[in-house]
Amino acid sequence: MGVCPFLSMLSAILFFSLVPIFWYPNLVDSSQDNLSNKPVINVTKHLSFHDFSSNNPRTGQDVSLLGSAAISSEKGFIQIPDPKVETDLKHLAGRAIYSSPLRLFDPVSRTPASFETTFSFQFQSPSNISNSNPLRGSNLSVPDGGSGLTFIIVPDEFTVGRPGAWLGMLNDVCDEEYKAVGVEFDARQNPEFGDLNDNHVGINLGSIVSTTVISMSDVGIYLKDGLVHRAWISYDGWKKYIDIYLGQDSNEPPSKPVYSGNLDLSPYLNEYMFIGFSASTGNHTQIHNILSWNFTSISQANLRVPSPETCESKIRVQNSENLEASHKKTPTSFLIFIAVVILSLIILINLYFNGKRKERNKDEIMVLAEKKQRPRPPNKPRKFTISEISSATRCFGELQILGSDNRSVTYKATMLTGCNTAVKRFSGQFFTSRGLDKRRMHKEIKAISKIRHPNLVPIRGWCFDHQETIVVYDYIQNGSLDKWLFGVGVLPWTRRFRVVKDVAESLSYLHSKELAHKNVKTSSVFLDVSFRAMLGDFGLLLPSIESTRFEALVSQKVDIFEFGVFILEVLSGRSRISKPGEMDLLDLAWALHEGDEKVKLVDRNMGLVVNPDQAIRVLEVGLLCTLNDNKGRPRMEQVVEYLNVEKPIPELPRSRPVSLFPYSSTTVLCSGYSCAPFK
Repeated sequence: MGVCPFLSMLSAILFFSLVPIFWYPNLVDSSQDNLSNKPVINVTKHLSFHDFSSNNPRTGQDVSLLGSAAISSEKGFIQIPDPKVETDLKHLAGRAIYSSPLRLFDPVSRTPASFETTFSFQFQSPSNISNSNPLRGSNLSVPDGGSGLTFIIVPDEFTVGRPGAWLGMLNDVCDEEYKAVGVEFDARQNPEFGDLNDNHVGINLGSIVSTTVISMSDVGIYLKDGLVHRAWISYDGWKKYIDIYLGQDSNEPPSKPVYSGNLDLSPYLNEYMFIGFSASTGNHTQIHNILSWNFTSISQANLRVPSPETCESKIRVQNSENLEASHKKTPTSFLIFIAVVILSLIILINLYFNGKRKERNKDEIMVLAEKKQRPRPPNKPRKFTISEISSATRCFGELQILGSDNRSVTYKATMLTGCNTAVKRFSGQFFTSRGLDKRRMHKEIKAISKIRHPNLVPIRGWCFDHQETIVVYDYIQNGSLDKWLFGVGVLPWTRRFRVVKDVAESLSYLHSKELAHKNVKTSSVFLDVSFRAMLGDFGLLLPSIESTRFEALVSQKVDIFEFGVFILEVLSGRSRISKPGEMDLLDLAWALHEGDEKVKLVDRNMGLVVNPDQAIRVLEVGLLCTLNDNKGRPRMEQVVEYLNVEKPIPELPRSRPVSLFPYSSTTVLCSGYSCAPFK
């Protein structure tokens, strides 16, 4: 053992031997303080909005609007959806949230806060939105009705739920740990969610399926009658009991509640939560107006009071102790003095030898110091360690899995900074089965991580430790496009058209950088909070610098072909993978083109709000992208111009050309969708 390690060890032994001598009295005092009983107090929070006009200064400061929600300055109330911005009011969702979190749960006693809230609201037909003020008592009924309004208690202020039957409260991307409470005022019947009828109130606990449903028809209240209604919700956190009143807009609640019963909210609350309203529309529309709102909560908290000991009594006690100490000799004082002297000598000797060692390694230390101090720009992609990734994904737990395929498994991860990311872990079998070079792929991942575009999912880093190949992406809350196209709910045409244009812009940008995506499909497109499309989940990239000229050319042509099929999926609401007995999607599109019946490919679930000329133009662009390369397949730059109506679309051939050299997204030669590996 060297001199320096020995001295360091001896210093540590002496230090930890002396610590109990000096700190023992403090430890006793702190333990006694923790054992003392702390008084319990009630913390009250009150907020009041008699209207939401511009004259109310709190409106702009304390109300956050998300999605399709707006404040009508001339009418003085919140509107969901916003009739001034949205030309198509179908399939929209929005939230109005009090911008500061409230303490609604005491983690010590595990007791939810008691609260009372009252708000006035009105369901209005879109044909009556020109009225300057809500007509109290007039009949502005909504015959078909939209979806409904929900008073929500949620853990964050940025999540926007799905439209339609989801009422803007939750979406299918929210995990099981997403705590939320809602009282819904639903004007549409959705049997799959357990709705009794199209005129009911429901209590939702962490799910869009109501635990309790109350029919308003039984008490003579009709949510769609166009009148202004007022709701009173009273919750007793100690008794865990809720009362819900609903009636006409007045200062006093009705004599009888529409519902009373036991309700334990504690499993669905964090200590601090956000409160507000969410609403949505589906195939039918209505405007949800919120005219006024009051809220009061009372939560329990432990108060830390100061010590009752006064300064005068403390000084008196200390003086008496000093007098006694002067007559008594402390037996340990001499030992403490000797120990301090020895410790000081050891520290000085240790510093001397450390200085000698630093002089010998001065050059090496300077190089290392310069490397450590080099600043890193914010959000620059970086290397992650396997321990960081494992911790963020909870040891690659099954509950964290977002999706998987034959290449990889994608996990939801929460980094130490609190940011959510998506971690894509490639399987070793994927490399061995295809004879791929890991080192080359690692270079390609680092190359694409430098690319930034509003419609590309950013790569935040990578991990190549222990033979692993892991890519870290931004986590996009609304999930992948395939869940919205082929799952629950219907995306309106305006949003689908915007998605097609966003993906075209991202591919055009990639191709301009001599890169290719090579994995263009609906599961590789993600929707952000504003439902703008972001292309992610890259395939094996082929930068022209690192590949042959033929590979770079082929990979970009593959992207264009796959983008054409992607357009057909978005337009029709059908997957490219055909079910047994169904015609192949691309074959069907060309067959309808030959019969001049292209309009039949448009998804009927979108209703009558589709712009037919626009949809046919997009379909023709999709078919144009599936032509043979030497028979008119455009570049992505041209595709963007066609979609933006900057150039006329070339005339399509009357019948589908014979596919002599088509490609798929895995750099393969194909016949239809049946492919063999490229050799």
